[in-house]
Amino acid sequence: MQAIGTVISTQEGPNSSEFWFVLHDGEGTPIRTGQFIQLNSKEGLLIGRVEDIMTSNKYFERADSVSEFQKSGKPLMEQFPVDRWEYLVAHATLLGSFNDNMHKRVSFPPSPGTKVSKIDENILFDFLGLDKEKGLSVGQVEFHDLEAKLNMTKLFQKHCAILAQTGFGKSFLTSVIIEELLDRSLAYGRPAVIVVDPHGEYGGFANDANYITKTKVFNKKNIGIATRSLSERMIADFQPSITDIAKRELGKIIKSMRSSKKVYDMRDLIEAVDASEMSEKTKDPLVSWLSELDDIRLFGLEDSPNIDELAKDGQLTILDLSDFITKKDKQIIVNYFATKLFNSRRENKIPPFILIMEEAHQFAPETERRSAAISKGIIETIAREGRKFNSCLVLISQRPVQLSTTALSQCNSNIILRVSNPYDLDHIKRSCEGVSDYIMKMLPGLKVGQALITGEVVNYPLLVSIRNRKSVKSEKGIKFEDELVRFQKNNLNKREDLETFM
Repeated sequence: MQAIGTVISTQEGPNSSEFWFVLHDGEGTPIRTGQFIQLNSKEGLLIGRVEDIMTSNKYFERADSVSEFQKSGKPLMEQFPVDRWEYLVAHATLLGSFNDNMHKRVSFPPSPGTKVSKIDENILFDFLGLDKEKGLSVGQVEFHDLEAKLNMTKLFQKHCAILAQTGFGKSFLTSVIIEELLDRSLAYGRPAVIVVDPHGEYGGFANDANYITKTKVFNKKNIGIATRSLSERMIADFQPSITDIAKRELGKIIKSMRSSKKVYDMRDLIEAVDASEMSEKTKDPLVSWLSELDDIRLFGLEDSPNIDELAKDGQLTILDLSDFITKKDKQIIVNYFATKLFNSRRENKIPPFILIMEEAHQFAPETERRSAAISKGIIETIAREGRKFNSCLVLISQRPVQLSTTALSQCNSNIILRVSNPYDLDHIKRSCEGVSDYIMKMLPGLKVGQALITGEVVNYPLLVSIRNRKSVKSEKGIKFEDELVRFQKNNLNKREDLETFM
């Protein structure tokens, strides 16, 4: 491999965790901060990552000398061969030794004078733990001609978090991942993919010729919950104010209605409660609570989607909640269908699934009271227990500080785009496994389209440029300027039509 520098001796090292090296002369800078390098040692091949690069020149080391020459009016450059004494020094951390595809911790420092080389891309691919054959291609490893192909099991089985502030590509990245899942070879197995979509950002898949046959969209027009499938406990989850006495009385009525094998909706249940002999003190508030649920117009005779429509291998199912106004309505839908998914998967009735939660902090908030966190319990349950049943969770959030620490801490893989809010950064550091100080320093400076991948899915933190998406973007994600033009054009057409009619 091409040698780019030589290890030097400093007061700090080299030691078993870091070293410094002088870059060889040549056109331009042969490496960049964040790039991986390799060198040989007594332990074999060592892999490192460049943390910083600094310029040094002995003619400019002493401030008093530089000041005197400035006063004389004779620039240093004209009197001394200044350019010949300028050199670059790189600081690198040692990530590990890599021999015969075996990773080991570095226990002995490299020697001063050792040549440093650009890393062999094949070695780097294996060292990072990428999956050449079956991996999901999300982009390009920064500074390297290397495709970032992530192993699906490592990425999802122990759950994944995608975190970034608004406008830095969370939904774009998620769409790229969905494309990879839908395009995956049948021979490698295809999971069921379910997206909870609060803003209608993923509807473009249903309008794309390449994905339309693999996509099902359910929205306010056709999302429904079978009242007969609700237990008194589930109804109490939807209406946390229901008392234990009312819940017990409701359970009796539900048991009676089920035993008659009658299919019923929420209105039928309300009428049964109203006709019962329970005390008015219990009956009246119970009827009121049930009537509030009935007003949502969610509870009918059957589920839509049913479990087979909801979770089908190789299919993307989108629960488009953008037309539901209240957070409570959305949380009820997530509570019910997430519970159904998890229970069905435990009973092996459906294929392994990946449940993608956009705006996850809305559905599993960290500090909200129980009545405002209806779906939090099932999300935390899947986060804790889902890996045992191949029930995988992807939590997407622009406000990590507002997202349940319990759920976030169970995500063993993290893809983090730009985050600059100090409270969010602190929450990420406390809740996400494998997030080092090095990563925390990089997050506020990431550009649109850059992501740091860390945790279970890669052996070492990885900076990636996200690839272009192949699917059609949803119209609900239209740019502000484009929406202005479209709105004005529609208004103009309406006026012209009206004038023609008149």
